[in-house]
Amino acid sequence: MTSIEKRNYHRIFYKADAILADNNKISPCEIVDLSLKGCLLRMQLPWEGEMDKPYRLIWSLTDEVKINMTLTISHAHDDCVGFKIDHIDIDSISELRRLVELNLGDSSILERDLEALSKAM
Repeated sequence: MTSIEKRNYHRIFYKADAILADNNKISPCEIVDLSLKGCLLRMQLPWEGEMDKPYRLIWSLTDEVKINMTLTISHAHDDCVGFKIDHIDIDSISELRRLVELNLGDSSILERDLEALSKAM
């Protein structure tokens, strides 16, 4: 079974500028892909993160709508870093869910992802 077949969550390719922050530093980045469980970011500047440290990712869907989540690093390769979502507020998860659903084009796939997410918690 490939790593893609093992995934419980469907990724969507999504390009957006974002800000990754910790207590000491703010780093500009670009979102490469998203799921309900995590994201892949391309760092715009050389970046060395710590594996167990919490980070905050913030980006705007519109002028009024921002998505805000707390993450930890799951893997890194070159200028791309994969993160696991540790916490996301109710408004942000609602917007993320809508974004994933629209990009998947099939609400039944999203429902399977939500079921897998609820079992993981």
